[in-house]
Amino acid sequence: MITAQIAGKLFTSPRTLETHRQNIMEKTRAKNTAALVKTAFSQGWLT
Repeated sequence: MITAQIAGKLFTSPRTLETHRQNIMEKTRAKNTAALVKTAFSQGWLT
């Protein structure tokens, strides 16, 4: 559900959003979304 809401705000499809998330996870070597969020906070990408 949250993916669909985010995709709606970005005017894109949920599948596109999931693809981008997967690509970022591969590049950051995050094993899951929680690890990706942790990485984003530690790198200063999120506040």
